[in-house]
Amino acid sequence: MDFWSILRGRRSVRAFRPDPISHVQIESLIEAAGWAPSPHGRQPWRFVVITTPEAKERLASAMGSEWRQQLALDGQDEATITARFQRSHARIVEAPALIIACLYLEELDRYPDPQRQAAETTMAIQSLGCAVQNILLTAHAQGFDAGWMCAPLFCQDRVRAALNLAETLHPHALIPLGYAARDPVRRPRRSLSELIVNWE
Repeated sequence: MDFWSILRGRRSVRAFRPDPISHVQIESLIEAAGWAPSPHGRQPWRFVVITTPEAKERLASAMGSEWRQQLALDGQDEATITARFQRSHARIVEAPALIIACLYLEELDRYPDPQRQAAETTMAIQSLGCAVQNILLTAHAQGFDAGWMCAPLFCQDRVRAALNLAETLHPHALIPLGYAARDPVRRPRRSLSELIVNWE
């Protein structure tokens, strides 16, 4: 596929067939992530790969418990909470493989003032997004599918505990991998006139 076909063809998949994803396929995604731009070339990201049913279940249950509490705080009724929990749980445990993208700040430059240090962290977060985009595009280019779930951001401690991760790893994204069970609904993209707000 040419570049524009890959870019426009990538889709966010939420339901997968049970067909496995190989170690080689997953490693190629992590390698692609490593080529993303990053502040000072520090590559402030680390990745956790999950393929066993036991680990997927631990993760889904830990995150789901937190999410149920958050949905209740939002005022949603129990039937809605249960239905949303079941869909999200299935999305995680039924995916053949998962990648957890973690922010890793230990090797960033250090500054004496909080403003520049906050900017350094923001740059690292931006670069993590670039790394995840490389994963998504590479998966599509290789003929399988992925999604992007931000749920770990809302329960980082639970994700770390479920997967026995170091405190220095800050889970930001959960990427399910596999072959689409059905075509997802594509959302329309904004026009150039909406996206470009100033041009001088």
